[in-house]
Amino acid sequence: MGIYQRLKDLREDMSMNQAQVGKIIKTTGNYYGDYEKGKRDIPTGRMITLAKYYNVSMDYITGLTNDKGGLHKNSKEERYILSLYNSLSEKRKGKVELYLEQLVKQQKKENQTTIKGDRNISIGDVSQNTNISIINGDNNGK
Repeated sequence: MGIYQRLKDLREDMSMNQAQVGKIIKTTGNYYGDYEKGKRDIPTGRMITLAKYYNVSMDYITGLTNDKGGLHKNSKEERYILSLYNSLSEKRKGKVELYLEQLVKQQKKENQTTIKGDRNISIGDVSQNTNISIINGDNNGK
């Protein structure tokens, strides 16, 4: 489905006429009608305004996906965390970002595994032909 048909369908789903949508994007109904007919390309700024108004993604409007949420949808937990983050001041957002970076570094250190073999290698170096045994507290070299 093309962008022009998608614009028309969204408008009709809201039971609106072209003049009403034109007011939302600060143009006339006739000018907006030209977007729906493909006579004019809709400017990105106006498309963004419509995406926000219709509560759909730009991916949906442009036809990249049929999912109104877009190509990437956040989980409920991610949306919650983002809403908390977005409610913070810029200074506090910086602190959150720094703390997250520290947590990721700490986790990487905790996830490193000691490998027994001819040499020390990381998990990313292991190929299908490498015979190694992972040493942990109760492996006994088996």
